Parts: sequence; C-alpha cells; structure tokens
Amino acid sequence: MRRKVTVVGSGNVGATVAHRLADKQLADVVMIDILEGVPQGKGLDLLEAGPIEGYDVRVRGTNNYADTANSDLVVMTAGFPRKPGMSRDDLLKANHDVVKSAIEQAVKYSPDSILIVVTNPLDAMAQTAYKVSGFSKNRVIGMAGVLDTARYRTFIAEALNVSVQNVQGFVLGGHGDAMVPVPRYTTVAGIPVGELMPKEQLDQIITRTRSGGVEIVNLLKAGSAYYAPSAAVVEMIDAIFNDRKKILPCAAYLEGEYGIKGLFVGVPVKLGARGIEQIIEIKLTPEEQAGLQKSAAAVKELVEVIKV
Repeated sequence: MRRKVTVVGSGNVGATVAHRLADKQLADVVMIDILEGVPQGKGLDLLEAGPIEGYDVRVRGTNNYADTANSDLVVMTAGFPRKPGMSRDDLLKANHDVVKSAIEQAVKYSPDSILIVVTNPLDAMAQTAYKVSGFSKNRVIGMAGVLDTARYRTFIAEALNVSVQNVQGFVLGGHGDAMVPVPRYTTVAGIPVGELMPKEQLDQIITRTRSGGVEIVNLLKAGSAYYAPSAAVVEMIDAIFNDRKKILPCAAYLEGEYGIKGLFVGVPVKLGARGIEQIIEIKLTPEEQAGLQKSAAAVKELVEVIKV
C-alpha cells in the first residue's frame, strides 16, 4: 500500500512539495487549504499530469481534514507572509494561530503521523506543533538546515566552479540571521574548503547564506522561495519513507544536547522510518558553540512570546 502525505497549505511551497512527491512517486498526496477551490484545482491539475509524467499516485485537494485521515506524514506549509508594517511579533502570533489550528486537526485524523514544519518563524512553529500535537520529539521535525545547507553548498560550488555534489557541509542553529554555517566541517571532494578559498571569500558566502531567503524575497518583490524549500522537504520525506538513516541538518527538540534544553534548534540528525532516530553531537569550537547558543537564544525569545 502506498504511503499518504498531507500537505497543509496549497500555496507555492505546498503545491511544489505535492508536485515533487508525485514525480518521485513517494506517496499519495492530499493538499488541504482554507481557500475553496484552490487545493482542488491544483490537485486535479497534478493528477492529470500523471499519464504524461508516468506516475500513478493519487493527488487531491480538499478543505476537509477528514480527507487527510491516516496520513503517514503531514507537512505544515500554511501561514502568513510578513507584510509591510507587520512586526515580527505580529507575524509570530498570526502564524502560531494558523499552525495550532491546523496541527490540532491534522493529528486528530492522523495520530500516528510524522510532522514536518516549514511555516516561519520555523523553529518557533516547530515548537508549537510539538506542544500542540503531544507527539514524541522524534516525530516533529523542522525543515531549515537542509535548505540553508543547500544554499551554502550552492554558493561554494559557484565560487569554486565545481559540482555541487562535491561540496559537503552543513548549517546549524535557527532558521534566520543567527544560523551557524560550520566551515571546519565543510569539504570539496574531501578537501577542506579553507584550502581552496581565502577566509574573506568564505565569510562573504556565509553572510550570503544567512540572508539567502531575504535575497530571493527582494528579487521576487512578492512572495518567497519555494523550489529549494520544497526540494528540502522531499529529501527529508524520502529519507523517512525509505528508512535511509540519512544524516541531515534539521530543527530538532533538544534536551541538553549542545548545552541547549527545551528548544527546537538546527542540528545534524539521523532521519529514518521513525523520524529523528538520533541527534548527532559534533565537537564545536568555543566560537562555534557561542554562535549556536546565540541562535538558540533568538529562538527562545520567539517561543516566550507565544508561550510554547
């Protein structure tokens, strides 16, 4: 029997997640949204591409959570974008309400599912989903580090004119300005990146990585990134559904790891059939640890505002 994925939100990120899942034939997909007709129309459009693309998975859209019942995995993409004049706290509270309501409904119908949270501010929204769902911590995962790391690897490959597949590395911390790329663990075909480019150039790439989402928002003028975020989500789903035991940087609930307790923060984790199967603790320099603590403090400020 095929797996079933519910995608909450049929905007650009949600619809592109559904598209990638269908293309890879990873699962049947249900897109749910409060907008009438939009998830149904996009779902039908994707379904009708099946004969051309060669996939047999079922894709449908709905406004009724009953249609999402017995999902193996739920992807939370719905939420408000930040608008002119809207404070960070306003956005935080608005999206907290969206995530709280959606997760309550989703877990009512799919109590055995795994949750992947994409809605921003991501770390605080993952914490909201964790508290609302009552799920064990291995079944609630924030998609952040996979995307941030993809941007980091892209910029390094571009600067060195090498294949992105040669570039390995990861980004830790919260999904925001305080994220922590770790050059010490960054290699190009096994060669430490510091041997291939000067520190000043790498520092510029790190700065660009931290503002990678903002760069795209500024270029689009309306809307935000969705091709790379959706690819990141689907890489995580693939690792879970195929029990790959793949180590990826994700937002995970920490209970003392890295000296952080009671917060979702981006760290390397092993993803498999049970969701997060292990939190990988790597040795950090005092400077790197300080950066991670600063990032965690930024997350803590957010979760205190919404009291989760």
